[in-house]
Amino acid sequence: MPTGGGDQKAVAVLAVDGGASKTDVAVVAADGTVLGRARGPASNHQMVGLDGAIDSLRSTVEEAFGAAGFVEPSRQRASPGGSSTLPLGVYCLAGLDLPVDDERVVPAVLAQGWSAESIVRNDTFAVLRAGSENGWGVGVVCGTGLNCVGVGPDGASVRFPALGELSGDFTPGGAWLSVRGLGLALRAGDGRGRPTSLRRSVPAHLGLDSPEAVLEASYSGTLPFDRLMSLAEVVLAAAAAGDGPAMDAVDQLAAEVVVMVAATVERLGVGTPGSSPPVEVVTGGGLFEDPGFCELVLSTLRDRVTTVVLRPLAGRPPLLGAALLGLDAIGAGRGAQVRLRAELRAAG
Repeated sequence: MPTGGGDQKAVAVLAVDGGASKTDVAVVAADGTVLGRARGPASNHQMVGLDGAIDSLRSTVEEAFGAAGFVEPSRQRASPGGSSTLPLGVYCLAGLDLPVDDERVVPAVLAQGWSAESIVRNDTFAVLRAGSENGWGVGVVCGTGLNCVGVGPDGASVRFPALGELSGDFTPGGAWLSVRGLGLALRAGDGRGRPTSLRRSVPAHLGLDSPEAVLEASYSGTLPFDRLMSLAEVVLAAAAAGDGPAMDAVDQLAAEVVVMVAATVERLGVGTPGSSPPVEVVTGGGLFEDPGFCELVLSTLRDRVTTVVLRPLAGRPPLLGAALLGLDAIGAGRGAQVRLRAELRAAG
C-alpha cells in the first residue's frame, strides 16, 4: 500500500460515498489536495439494483477521474495525467447491511479496477470518520432511515443490519416519523387518538385538504414518496410547539437512537465513568439538523453513557470521511487531513 512519502501529488486515493439519493466521488492526493470531484445519481443497490448501482458508480467515478486528469480504467487507454488505476479506493456505500450484501456488491465494485487496493464499508462509517476528531467513536444517521456504527480505539467495529422493523428497529428514522405523523392526524379524526395540531398541519404541508386526502394520495401513488417523507419536519415542529401526540412520537424516535448508540458504546467497551477522552457520537441526517431533537437525544443519552459528546456532521460531507479513511490507510500526516478538511468543507 502507498505511503505518505515521495511525490505527494502523484499518490492518490479514490474516495466514494454512495448513498440512496446521490453518489459523491473525489480523487485525493496524499497531501490532502482534492484533485478531482464529481456527483452522480443514487448507488444504493437495495433501491436501484446491483447493475444500476454499478452504473451510477462508474459514471461518477469516470467524471471524477476526468476532473483529476485520469482516465477511467474501463476505457482501456493510458492517461496523460497519471495511472488509470489508483493505489487505493475507499468505497463507503449505502445498503451494505448484511454479509449477503457484501457478497454481492463488493466483488462487483472490485471488478471495475478503479483501485489496486480497496476498502469497502457501509456509508455510516464515512459519517463517523468525517465528524470524529479522535478517529474513533459512534456514528449515527437519522434521516429517512436510521443506522448506527461504532469503531473503538483498538479498531474493533460494531454495526447493525438497519433494515427497519425487519431487523428490530422499532422507530427507523424520518420515514417512520412521517408515517406516524399522518397516522396521528388520522386517528385524531376517527376517534382512536387524542386531538393534535397535526390534523391541520399535515395536509397543509402537502397542499391537501385533510389527512384523509393525504392517505388516499399516498395509497394511489399520486403523492410522491419524498413528499410524504417530508412530514417528519412537520412532526418535529409540532413537538417543539408542545403538541402532546407529536412530542410522544419524537420521544420514541429519540429513545431508539439512544438505545442504538448506548448498545454500540457498551459493545465497544468504552464510555465508562472517568474514561478519557469522551466518546464522540457523530450525528448525521436530516433529523439531527433540528436543534430540539439533538438536545433530546443528548440529554437522554447522558442518562445511559456518562462520558459522551455529540458532534454534528454539519458542514462536513460524508465524502470527507471516506477520503480521511483513505489518508489513514496510506499513513498521511496531520497536515494532509487538515488540508483535506478545508478543501472539502469549502467545496460544500
